[in-house]
Amino acid sequence: MTEFKAIPTNVITGFLGVGKTTAILNLLKQKPNNERWAVLVNEFGEVGIDGSLFTGNESDSEDVFIREVPGGCMCCAAGLPMQIALNRLLTKAKPHRLLIEPTGLGHPEEVLATLRSEHYADVLDLRSTITLVDARKIKDERYINHPIFNQQLSVADIIVANKSDLYRSDDISALQHFLKNKDELNKIPLQVVSQGNLQLSWLEQPSSYTNNAHKHHHLHDDKNFSAQSFEIPSSGYLTINNEGEGFYSQGWIFTPQWIFDSQKLWVFLLGVNTERIKGVFITNEGIVAFNKADGVLTSTTLDECEDSRIEFISSNKQLLTTLEEKIMECVINNLDAN
Repeated sequence: MTEFKAIPTNVITGFLGVGKTTAILNLLKQKPNNERWAVLVNEFGEVGIDGSLFTGNESDSEDVFIREVPGGCMCCAAGLPMQIALNRLLTKAKPHRLLIEPTGLGHPEEVLATLRSEHYADVLDLRSTITLVDARKIKDERYINHPIFNQQLSVADIIVANKSDLYRSDDISALQHFLKNKDELNKIPLQVVSQGNLQLSWLEQPSSYTNNAHKHHHLHDDKNFSAQSFEIPSSGYLTINNEGEGFYSQGWIFTPQWIFDSQKLWVFLLGVNTERIKGVFITNEGIVAFNKADGVLTSTTLDECEDSRIEFISSNKQLLTTLEEKIMECVINNLDAN
């Protein structure tokens, strides 16, 4: 690690569905042409979707390097999954800047503690932590009382109210009132954006984080550092689940030989009522990424992906058990089936 020195490093955090991946994609578009950037992504689910979203949007990836840590909080097991992925990413990319996106249900304090540890003291130059929030959620007790939501705010150097194009007239004032009445939050700068349009200059502020992280416990175990190492069985797909922090995930990875009906997927996903859906599919209309949060479903055409995969996150575990049959009905070309 001694060959790397003081790499500017930013953590981009925020709760489920707030638009972290979109925000990072917007930052990548602003990257200086002469710089290499690295992105370390953690997802609550074991399947790992964001890596496909990043690479599928980046037609020229020679100066952008992505690595995923699927499966919950990447700081688990004394930070080992995160350190392994981070060390490999730094060795491969030798980046001029590092962006880290923890899962919306992860513990950003522990991520920051790892980045501040002695191991990375000379390697990383920790800059501003940007916490994205959706001001519409500030009236929802499930959010404002959730310890992860509050920890994400407490570590912020900049709070960004994203999705402002969807706000009602009183949403920003409600967020401002909430922050003003929290002693540890009322001095943190608040920015308001839509579509994840972060400004590159916001990355430069030094981090105010001091290493005071505490240990935490998870309902899931840390049996796998990367779901991508799994082999797809002869059935043509595998399913993986996870749980923690009051939420459950169910994900599937499909063989790339399977082709899906894009319109059937759209109709199916439109009717699924879970907190979060992310998916990338090889379809009859090309490679399509689906994204659903707050009941709003969007789709994007990508340049490439290695396989089809999807992840659902819900506070209702029973709901997830009913989805597999509906997904299979969207397969229109199953070359592995006999």
